[in-house]
Amino acid sequence: MTAYAIGHLHWVDMGVDIVAYLTGIDATLAPFGGRFIIHGATPQVLEGAFPGDLIVIAFPDLERARGWYGSDAYQAILPLRLRNSEGDVFLIEGVDADHRATDILSAGSGEI
Repeated sequence: MTAYAIGHLHWVDMGVDIVAYLTGIDATLAPFGGRFIIHGATPQVLEGAFPGDLIVIAFPDLERARGWYGSDAYQAILPLRLRNSEGDVFLIEGVDADHRATDILSAGSGEI
């Protein structure tokens, strides 16, 4: 099942370190089948507020997403971003193509 690495960066210092990070990240994704599907586009906010930038990278599955994040190649450039940005980053699995909203009612504890 497709998995995603999602970053919501609230602040980024677009200096030389971030340029180096951006220059290097694509090569770290390729061995794990990762590809950007959202990268810094300005959202059309319909409710609430959304400060910062959204980044979404798709992977074939959660195992490869974890493998990418923990890889030597990505860990080598990660400090460049960590020193020059603030935000939230996480991995999450997607849902099957036939998923319906009510599927979550039978998947967990029954609590809404």
